[in-house]
Parts: sequence; structure tokens; C-alpha cells
Amino acid sequence: MAVPIAQVGSLKLRAVSSSPFLVPAAVAHTRTLIDAQQLLEAYACLRELEQLQEETWAPLGGLELPVFEALGPLAEALGQAVEVAAGAAGQLAREDPALLVAAVRIAEVDAGYTPSLELTPRDWRQRCLQALQEGLERTHFGTPLLLEPGALKGWLEALRVALPAELATAEALVAPCCPPHYKVVQLWTHTLHHGLRRCLQQLLEGPELGASDAFTLLHWALHVYQGPEMMGSLELGPEADVSQLEPLLTLENIEQLEATFVAQIQANVAQWLQNALDGEVAEWNREQEPGTDSSGFYHSPMPAIVLQILEENIRVTSLVSESLQQRMHAMALSELGTFLRSFSDALIRFSRDHVRGEAMAPHYVPYLLATLNHQSALSSSVSVLQPDGVASGALAPVEAALDELQRRVCRLVLEALLAELQPLFTALPSRRWLSSPELLDDVCKRTERFCQDFRRVRNPAVQLLLAEAERTVVLQYLRALMQGRLVCRGADERTRAAERLQHDAAQLRELFLGLGLEESVQCAPVLLALRDLLNLRDPMLLGLEVAGLRQKFPDVSEDHVSALLDLRGDVSREQRLAALSSLQAGPQPSPPAGRRALFSLVPAPTPTLSSCLPSGPCA
Repeated sequence: MAVPIAQVGSLKLRAVSSSPFLVPAAVAHTRTLIDAQQLLEAYACLRELEQLQEETWAPLGGLELPVFEALGPLAEALGQAVEVAAGAAGQLAREDPALLVAAVRIAEVDAGYTPSLELTPRDWRQRCLQALQEGLERTHFGTPLLLEPGALKGWLEALRVALPAELATAEALVAPCCPPHYKVVQLWTHTLHHGLRRCLQQLLEGPELGASDAFTLLHWALHVYQGPEMMGSLELGPEADVSQLEPLLTLENIEQLEATFVAQIQANVAQWLQNALDGEVAEWNREQEPGTDSSGFYHSPMPAIVLQILEENIRVTSLVSESLQQRMHAMALSELGTFLRSFSDALIRFSRDHVRGEAMAPHYVPYLLATLNHQSALSSSVSVLQPDGVASGALAPVEAALDELQRRVCRLVLEALLAELQPLFTALPSRRWLSSPELLDDVCKRTERFCQDFRRVRNPAVQLLLAEAERTVVLQYLRALMQGRLVCRGADERTRAAERLQHDAAQLRELFLGLGLEESVQCAPVLLALRDLLNLRDPMLLGLEVAGLRQKFPDVSEDHVSALLDLRGDVSREQRLAALSSLQAGPQPSPPAGRRALFSLVPAPTPTLSSCLPSGPCA
């Protein structure tokens, strides 16, 4: 039978010397108590044995008896039992709080024990506190975090439930089992935080997270974890001391996650936008005309799809941080710029294939016109991609790309118009033109028929198209006049030519007014200025008329005026030189407000040297 510890504690040196088997029996009994988790009783036995060891040490002159060699391992076994109990504090507080209390009491009592022998301090209190922390971390973060893609969300959600429950257990059950200076709630809070932080650092050092996991982690760490359900809970109280916690994610971590998320989303967005463009381009060669909306305007869902893709990705990032949202704004604008360049390139290929006859589009011009509505839709809505509080300059590259797209589409439409009109202008001017309005009638009919589809284009693009179409017709008219195909053979023909210019200007004016173009932006009035030059009776006054023409159209050149004087057919060399000299008299006039260049876009035949001023371009 084991010797009662009280009996062992009352033994004297003489008794021990005469009965050396009592100490091993007491050691064995103590081990039995440890194994049975009767820690307080085991600690009492250990202390009595250690007291007995001290009482024998001095009389023997510091000689250590072999019988006491087992006390060191015995103490270590009890210390490990205390650590194990402390490491399972949360579970014991619910299932066996007495064992937890015993372990903590032993650690505290032993902290005040100073043995007389030269023994290494046990420091069980520190071991107990460390075991509390390590056990807590082991419970929640003990296994390496190896998550399948998309599984991070479930793990974080489990933590959202588990960590507050653990803190509630600490406050309600663990804290009453420990002395106040343990600050159990604070200890639990900080231990869980540091364990989670370390776990996330290890996660971020591993393989790169997917976009979804990166976003989930950012949102959870910055909002859920700090929110009222977790570390921001009022129930924690000041004892948790959460203000002293370092951020769960470092600035470098946040930068890494944001960059990962944006890069992967950018790749996805680029593919989505390319798919949207491919779908649109596939429509261009259809046998059917473009679809229209309820108002009769050409319509496609592509602009709405593009903006929805970009806007939704920006909007979702507002749930995380301003910095991530700004990154997404920049990404969205960059990808929209790339998309617009790809759109423009696709239009060039579409036009090239059609013009070359490699892939004739049955409704070539209507699909070009439809893209103007797409451009207008994007232009009117692109402001949603601008970050709040950021200067409008952030949109400048995209706005420039949209403007360039509009110009390119207009240019392709006008090239198609030119292809229809150029053959009609080869007979203008001519004597047939002098006697009949038929030539310009054909031009107007062809132009009106071509522009009928413009009504399916929304403002302001339709006004731009009409203005450019009218300007194109006028430029072709001027180009034809400058070719020198007609020289008037007398005053009668000059009068008829002047009347024809006046009639043609009025006919063009009525045509484009009927199509919806405002009169104030029309170019046809230039024909009236040329009419006055042809209608002048006295060639000696041509200098005044040329000077007036120069005031209205500063880009008119010597070659243009020479070609017009050739058309009159009655100007001598001296009169020509006098008229041309007026072009160089006085300062260069400024173009009238709102008037665009005309003559500088019209080539004129190179005049003979006799037609040039001594200081002119051909002198």
C-alpha cells in the first residue's frame, strides 16, 4: 500500500535513514495523483517531499541522497499536468472547471515558493500563461491553412462565429477560474488576434489567392473582423483592450491583396469586353439592318453591357476600401480605353473588307451609323467610372478615345457618301450645268437618300453627321469648280454661272434644312461669295471682290483665286495680278467665329507662271 502523504510529511531524518523505501512510495503515490488529475493533492505531496529533501540536505552537509533523485522528474510531470490543464482551459471551464482552478492555483502558489536548495526556478505561472495562449491558438489555428480555391470564405465565416463564442466563454467561464491579474479577456482577445494574424501571414506567403478569395479576405479583415459582430462588439468591454491590437493585415498585405484582386479582375474584364465586342462585330455582316429601340434609333445592348461590367466591378469594391475602389476606377478607365481602340480597329477592318469587296456588308452604312449611337451611349454614361472627388482629368484619355471613335465613324460614313457622289461631280461645271439644274438635282437626290438613315442616329451625333455631310458636298462642289473644266465665253455665260451658283446654294440649303441641319452651320453660303466674284461686271474691281472673299474665307489661296478668275474667262494678266495682290494686302484676317476651313481642303490646279505674283508661291 502507498504511504499516506501526511505520514511521509512527519518523517524525520532518522526515520528516512532507517526506512529508505518511504520516499519512493510517496513519489509513486504522487505520480498516481497526477495521473488521476488530482493536482492539488499531488502538489501537496510534492511540497512535503521537497521539504523533507531540504531537511536532510543541511545535516548531510549538502550531500544529495539518491532517494530524492526522482523529485525532479516528479515536479516536471506535475508541471506538465498543469500546462495540459491550462492548455485546455476553454474546454475545462465548461466541463471540469475544478481541474482548471487547481492548475491555476498550483501555478500561483508555486510562484511564491522559494526553495532553500539551489534548484532551478520552476516558473509554473509563466508556463501556465503560455499554455493558456498556446492551447487557444492550437484550438483555432493549430493546423496549417491549406484551402481549396473559394474555401476561404467558409473558413472566415466559421471564425466569425467561433471567435466571439470563445471570447464569451473566456469572460463567463474562464475568467472566474483565474486570478484577476491574468486579465483573461484581454489575454484571450490578444492571443486569438495574434494567432489569426500569424495564420493569415502564412496564407499570404503561400500560392497567390484567386480574385474572389483576395476580395473576401480584404472585406472580412477590414470590416467584418473589426465590426460589431467581432472585435468591435460592445460586449467585449474595455477589458479586451482591442485598441492595442495591431492591424490584422499589414499595409503590405493590403497592397498585395488589392494588386492581386485588380490584376485578376482586369484579365477577366478584358476577356468580357472582348466577348462583347466580338458579339457586336459578328452582327455587322448580317442580312438584317441593325436593331432599333422604341424611338426608332439604332440600338445595341453592347454599350450597356460594357458599362455594366465596369461599373459593377467598381461598385463592389466600395464595400472594401477607397484605395481598392480607386484602383478599380483606374483599371476600368484603362480597359475602356483599350476596348475603344479595339472597337475602332474593328471598324477599320470592317470598312476595308467592305470597300475591297472581300466581305461586302449588305447594310454597311446603317451599321456604321449604329456605332455612333453606341459611342453616344458610352459618352453620356462614362462619368460613372470617374472616382468621387477626383478631377475630371481622369476621364480625359477615355473621352479623347471616344471623340476619336466618333471622328473615325464619321469619316467612314462620309467616305461612303463620297463614293456615291464623286461620279456625279465629274460633269460639274460644264455647259450642261450652266443650262440645267439636272446635275445638282442628282447630287441632292443621292445625298438625301444616303442621309435618310441619319434619322436613326441620336443627337448630338446626327447634327455632326449632317454638318459633315453638307460640308463634304460643298467641298466636292468647290473641288469641281477649281478643276478648270469650264471657261465662260462671255458675259452671258458668266451671268448664267453666277445664277447657277446662287440656285445651287439655295438648293443645298433647302436639302439640308429638310434633313434637319441648322442653317447657321451650313457651308453652302460660300457659293454665294463665288457668285459675286463671277457676277462682277467690271474686272477692274476684282481686287475689292477678292479682298472681300479673303475676309470671309482667310484660307483662300492665290491658286484658288486664279482658278476662279480662269472660270470668268475675261481677266487680263494685269487685272489678274492686281486682283491677286489684294490677297497680300493688310494683315492676315482671322477666321470668322464658328467657321471651319474650306479652301485649304480643296486642291487647285497649279497655275501658269504668268498667273503668279512675283512673290507668290509659284514665282
